[in-house]
Amino acid sequence: MTGFAAASVTTGSTTVTVEVRTVNSRYLDVHFRLPENLRSCEPALKKSVQGRLARGKVELLLRCEHDEENTVPSINSQVLERWRAALVSVAKAVPEAGTPDPWQLINAPGVLSATPIDNEALTHSALTATEQALDALVRHRSEEGHQLADFIRSRCVQVRDELGALRRHIPELQASRRQRIKDRIAEVVTEASDTRLEEELVLWAQRADVEEEMDRMDAHLDAIETALSGGEPCGRRLDFLMQELNREANTLSSKSASLPTTSSAVEFKVLIEQMREQIQNIE
Repeated sequence: MTGFAAASVTTGSTTVTVEVRTVNSRYLDVHFRLPENLRSCEPALKKSVQGRLARGKVELLLRCEHDEENTVPSINSQVLERWRAALVSVAKAVPEAGTPDPWQLINAPGVLSATPIDNEALTHSALTATEQALDALVRHRSEEGHQLADFIRSRCVQVRDELGALRRHIPELQASRRQRIKDRIAEVVTEASDTRLEEELVLWAQRADVEEEMDRMDAHLDAIETALSGGEPCGRRLDFLMQELNREANTLSSKSASLPTTSSAVEFKVLIEQMREQIQNIE
């Protein structure tokens, strides 16, 4: 979700520039830095952001730059005429003053004024620049998202490979467990009641069975692929699926009764943590 994009729109002598920065956040959190004359745009700008982004802390900076050098000032004709009439009266009363100088008239107070800013056009420029910046940001995040999806898929493949390797060890592990159970039963039979024997059998059976955890991990991996291929924001769902995968890996680890199972449980946790870190960047 981390990204940056900028866009500018020029109308007349005014250029509106929008910069959008995003960082990781579980929810959508939008902050604006706007010039005073564009504060009224904030609701429309927020609506644009909410329509394009689903997660992340967003900072939108908007600034206006006015090109004074290429700006043609407005002439107040009524004020100009009053100054002209006044100077003509002075020239009549004081002939040696000469005829009115045009530059005197132009520079007279109130004759020239800055061209008023068209707030409607300025608002339109701000919204257009925001849309363009968001377009660029979404493209950037989409490209990054494809790379992250490929990364997560590659780790899912490794988890599946590890599950497959563990399943291939299961017959051997089951045989080893059976022997240990037989040995333990022989000890229990000589020292305890039938109730104690039954408790030991149930406990050993629960500890030995990891098939259920492995099957659930397979189901979670399928759900991850479905989320990545759905074309919709899936960051929160992937967060949840990582929690579920990690829970199964922890359960499998607690049931570890052999070196292959322990080794696989550690590898699962490493791969899940790698995915979890990258999922923070997914919308």
